[in-house]
Amino acid sequence: MTGWEVVAAVVYVAGVAWGLLAIDARPAARVGLALLWPLGPLAFVLVVAILLAASLVAFPMFGVGVLVTVAGLWFALAC
Repeated sequence: MTGWEVVAAVVYVAGVAWGLLAIDARPAARVGLALLWPLGPLAFVLVVAILLAASLVAFPMFGVGVLVTVAGLWFALAC
């Protein structure tokens, strides 16, 4: 295991331990939350990505700005 994998494993185990000991819930809910807690940041990233995609349609000027920026970066990096 590399260094970052060890750190990730330690953080995960610490979160599981905290979830099992500190949550005021039934045992099944404790185990479920303790095992699934890393999905929280992933859900946050997914929600922000969906909101950004929706803002491109809801606010056309923002969408045009993003489109121009992406096209400019693509052109600059392709040359």
